[in-house]
Amino acid sequence: MPHMPDKPDTWVIALAWLSQHSPTIYAATLSFVMAALRIIYGGGTRRQAMLEATICMLLTTSLIAVLEYFGLPSSLATPVGIWIGFLGVKKIADLADRFADFKLPRRSE
Repeated sequence: MPHMPDKPDTWVIALAWLSQHSPTIYAATLSFVMAALRIIYGGGTRRQAMLEATICMLLTTSLIAVLEYFGLPSSLATPVGIWIGFLGVKKIADLADRFADFKLPRRSE
């Protein structure tokens, strides 16, 4: 059975990457778990829970860049991820549509 080569540099690089991206990984994981638990609690299927949780995880990951853009600390990624998982994809989409209609009025045809 082949073993992983004992190269300290590899472990240092991997641990440095994990420590640098830990808020993102933690927030995305919590978003995934919260969305899956919400769907299961509501009586949804495993397939629905996995799809909803994956979409919420991707939404959380994308919003972390928005936090950085506005100069907010990365520690806010955790509550943002939990709330995205709690609200769900449909509610987030409705909020985005309302925001877009408010900020970007439709062109009259």
